[in-house]
Amino acid sequence: MSRADRGRVEIGLGLQGDKRPGDYAALAALAEGHGFDVLSVFGDFMFQPPIVPLLEMAAVTERVRLGAACWNPFSVHPYEIAGQLAALDLASAGRAYLGLAQGAWLDAVGIRRPRPVRALGEAIALIGALLAGDDRELAGERFPMAAGTRLRCPVHRPRVPVLIGAWGPRMAALAGRVADELKIGGTANPEMVGVLRSRIAVGAAEVGRRSDDVGIVVGAVTVVDEDEKLARARARTEVALYLGEVAHLDPTVTVPPDLLTEVRRRVAEGDQPGAGDLIPDDVLDLFAFSGTPEQVAAQARRLIDAGVHRVEFGTPHGLTDAGGVDLLGSRVLPLLDRG
Repeated sequence: MSRADRGRVEIGLGLQGDKRPGDYAALAALAEGHGFDVLSVFGDFMFQPPIVPLLEMAAVTERVRLGAACWNPFSVHPYEIAGQLAALDLASAGRAYLGLAQGAWLDAVGIRRPRPVRALGEAIALIGALLAGDDRELAGERFPMAAGTRLRCPVHRPRVPVLIGAWGPRMAALAGRVADELKIGGTANPEMVGVLRSRIAVGAAEVGRRSDDVGIVVGAVTVVDEDEKLARARARTEVALYLGEVAHLDPTVTVPPDLLTEVRRRVAEGDQPGAGDLIPDDVLDLFAFSGTPEQVAAQARRLIDAGVHRVEFGTPHGLTDAGGVDLLGSRVLPLLDRG
């Protein structure tokens, strides 16, 4: 796909829901001032609900798109997501997007996820109907809706862009059928772009869409600093938390099983820095953006050249939140050709 076909590449930031009130507003204002296009908040297990920081950021920004990457319909019912999304879209004057994924680590609180692809499809249909004011019956298996059901709050737009977080073929095919974007979270590997593009194409063809109608978003842990060694050490520690969850999802690489086993063991024992120390450079570069501004920009450029619609630099961004966002904005963004 040519640059002309895919349009302007977006650069976004992904924030974790782990900060204090006021911190999100300061980071959002800083990011918008630097020219970032999108601000996402992760809906990760045991962190703050993303709507809290998203509303705070909406109040201090005017241009950036805002959304959760992602809400989880297994832990938050789609009717509640629809209400939160309507509030965010209203507060941001039409800058919200809907991000949905099946989530991880939910077994710890007894949440089961049977037939996740079907469930996410039903969740998207229910949320879309509520926003549009379409009160016809939805005969869903997991998420049905009785005729006459409507939101009882203001709605800014009857439809918002939809993002699905996915790695696997069936969820990517769902994105091809119903989504505007697909996000591959936890990777910086350009080889995955072609893999997901082919998986999206399967679903897109079923409904007469083009694969290119669905933008691919790639995001991962990001740590940028003038001190390459410190940046990469911090990134290793952060990546250790999720490497065991995502490494097996990438069919283009093979991470030694004994390495993953030992990383998981150390993380489970509370030794996340020790687990990070085990991650070699080549593996780190596949699952995180890290190093100097020039190194991080080079990683992002490889993804842009591979055909992504958006690069999302994930938390913690730098050795400090504000320092990382400032370096990404002042030193990395100018090195990227966004079209």
